[in-house]
Amino acid sequence: MSDDKQNPELEESEDTAQAEMDEQEVAQLGAAADDAASDSEASDADSEEEEEGELQEMGLLDHLDELRKRVTKAALAFIIGTCASYAFAEHLFGYLIIPLKSVLGETEQLIYTGLAEGFITYIKLSAIAGFFAMSPFIFYQFWAFVAPGLYKEERRWVAPIALFTALFFVGGACFGYFKVFPIAFEFFAGFENESIKLLPSVKEYLSLAIKLLFAFGISFELPLVIFFLARLGIVDAKGLRSKRKYAILMAFVVAAMLTPPDPFSQGMMAGPLIILYEIGILAAHFFGKKKPVPEDEEESAEEVA
Repeated sequence: MSDDKQNPELEESEDTAQAEMDEQEVAQLGAAADDAASDSEASDADSEEEEEGELQEMGLLDHLDELRKRVTKAALAFIIGTCASYAFAEHLFGYLIIPLKSVLGETEQLIYTGLAEGFITYIKLSAIAGFFAMSPFIFYQFWAFVAPGLYKEERRWVAPIALFTALFFVGGACFGYFKVFPIAFEFFAGFENESIKLLPSVKEYLSLAIKLLFAFGISFELPLVIFFLARLGIVDAKGLRSKRKYAILMAFVVAAMLTPPDPFSQGMMAGPLIILYEIGILAAHFFGKKKPVPEDEEESAEEVA
């Protein structure tokens, strides 16, 4: 009888001891989890400090040395591209004057009045072709110089931005060559009459062609500029939408400065600029830096919910 009474007591004491051991294990596991969480937070803080340290690590001399290296690489690439393009300078010039030939006729020829003008023209054309050919590498050097001033997750955009910078630049130049050149040259040739004979020179034609090509190439970089500023939090989609009317006005002002003085040519440049601005607004909306929501707004949203 006494044994029967003692057994429940023993079992109860064993259960109590087991429960205490379980509670101790749970407490130890909780403490370990807290330690792990604190360690992870500390490591995150350390990584953030290291990342911030990387941004502040480079001094003025380091930046100047990095700039020298990037400029040297870009210059070497430009020289190599220019030298390689000179072998095809005659063919390149033949392609460049196709829009003018389509307006004047195949029998018309360009003239040059200086002894060295033909040689200088080929050198300039080779330099332009070399820049276009090496533009992905050149633009990458620029973004690689900017990269140390960015955070780690922002640096992953450097290579894609360099590629798209080159593509947008070449795309803008191609738009000017295929769409704007024929219209602009037809406008200029329209002033020819019995009293005025058009005799285009190589030097003047190349100068005008370079101006238009670079104008359209640079203007097509607008979405990437907006994207980059939005990633840095300098602009946002809402602000860009509110300034839309000023952007449209500025597009026509820029077009008037860079194109022939007829309304159609100006519209041919202002139209793409406005479209590119709208593309930039979309880029800022989807890829722009998200602004933190104020605490009072979060609390009001929770109260409504």
